[in-house]
Amino acid sequence: MIIRTNIVILPIENKNMQDRLPCNRNTKEKATSGKKMKKTLLSAALACAAILSANAGGMLTNTNQSVSFLRNPARDGAIGIDGVYSNPAGVAMMGEGKWLSVNWQAAWQTRTIQTTNPVFELSKDFNGQPQEYEGKASAPFVPSVQAVWNKGRWSWQFNFSVTGGGGKCEFANGLGSFEGAVGQIAAGLRQFGLKAGLSRAKVTSGYDCNSYMQGKQYYFGFTLGTAYKVTDNFSVYGGIRILYGSASYKAKIDNIRVITAANPDGVDFGQYYDQIKSDITSAATQYEQAIATYARAGQEVPADIINGYTSVRKLQAVEAYREGVNLQSDQSGVGFAPILGADLRLNKFNFAVKYEFRTKMNMENKSTVKEAHAIDAVNQFRDGTSIREDQPSLLSFGVQYSPIDQVRINAGYHHFYDKAAKKTYYKMNEVGVSTRYDNKNDMLKSGTNEYLGGAEWDVTKKLTVSGGFQITRYGNTDEYINDISFVVNSWSYGLGLKYQITDKVAVNAAYFKTCYDDYTTKVDETGIQNSFTRSNRVGAIGIDIAF
Repeated sequence: MIIRTNIVILPIENKNMQDRLPCNRNTKEKATSGKKMKKTLLSAALACAAILSANAGGMLTNTNQSVSFLRNPARDGAIGIDGVYSNPAGVAMMGEGKWLSVNWQAAWQTRTIQTTNPVFELSKDFNGQPQEYEGKASAPFVPSVQAVWNKGRWSWQFNFSVTGGGGKCEFANGLGSFEGAVGQIAAGLRQFGLKAGLSRAKVTSGYDCNSYMQGKQYYFGFTLGTAYKVTDNFSVYGGIRILYGSASYKAKIDNIRVITAANPDGVDFGQYYDQIKSDITSAATQYEQAIATYARAGQEVPADIINGYTSVRKLQAVEAYREGVNLQSDQSGVGFAPILGADLRLNKFNFAVKYEFRTKMNMENKSTVKEAHAIDAVNQFRDGTSIREDQPSLLSFGVQYSPIDQVRINAGYHHFYDKAAKKTYYKMNEVGVSTRYDNKNDMLKSGTNEYLGGAEWDVTKKLTVSGGFQITRYGNTDEYINDISFVVNSWSYGLGLKYQITDKVAVNAAYFKTCYDDYTTKVDETGIQNSFTRSNRVGAIGIDIAF
């Protein structure tokens, strides 16, 4: 008798690392298509790519590069030492002198994902509700430094800051894509057992496992630039930013247990596989014999036999995952981007514009993955290769209005050209060939738009208080967003103060909080649905010194 089944499990090509779980889905004892299987595995393989974004900005860009920004985010048209980042052309309007600003920020963030997946019904702890996964991120020390020397009509400027990433994000219980991968294995083994006529005691009825992931990423920016006062009311700026990226990713799934009628508390996955290995081998042999019979008769082999044979052969690859998942990858890269700016003063108004060019980033891999892999996303961590992780170009406009000398009202706009930035991903076609693409951002509806407003008030000659807001709108789509690394629409507010200790020394302090929307995807063809949200808060203190 030939066992007819459509179980699809991707083959393993990396013999040095048991780094991903092939898996199947069949909670209703129906066959799962290869397309659905590959999509599930892609999600699971991406699990080593969680990124912490320290705070405000686009997909990969932090705009919170000073305490002054945190106490009033609308700094794009303001004149001050922090303008080395937000309005570098306007810094030339500060007059002659030398200034130094040192800033320290501390950020705390949570990421919460609720996942509905049919295979979760096989989980030992399934309670009939969507599973919730929470990641905790921290960036206890995010520094930035701005330095200025103005002489005559010239302004020489330096900025150091963390322009992307900025900390570590940890999911102590993994993610839905982790558990979904294990659930798919259990569903696939269950399907095979039922099709093969295994005894009830041997047929898989559920699963249990432990999972964990951690990701950290830092983009360190070093900016050098010069501004020039063309007239007393108009200045221009040109500069260049050197960006150094450093990232580290860890992913782990272990203690995978298979639940059966004979073992309701679960048995070690490797031990269970040993029990049914001979059945899988026998099924493969039967398919081989059937294919040979058709070949000898000169007849075309039926598609279900071809598919069944391929599926069972791939099912044999599951044995390599008896130790679970254990992957570690480190990445680094360097990029450069020019920056241009202009500032114009008209009576009580100050207008500014800045354009940062796209930073082309090739992140080089040092990884435990030594060979090309059949699972798509693992290939982006292949040792010795590089992937694109561009920082998008940014266009910003700002205006400041001073109705009286002691009050300044600010507004600003940012547009990040995310769709024009390159981001590598891998996609496998129906015949199992994985192809590299550098245009994942094409999946976005648009780039990121931000709208900012705020005000400052010099309460006394020594004390300034300020506050402001920022509204951020991303071009997310269901195709683009996933539980590994996501951003959702938000609005933020900041408030703080500046105190002039002496004529040459001032301190800044601020608090900044971001309130995120929920983003819920549509139910996909495999029955999976995700809901995403985050929380974020930042405290900061800094000192400005005039020499």
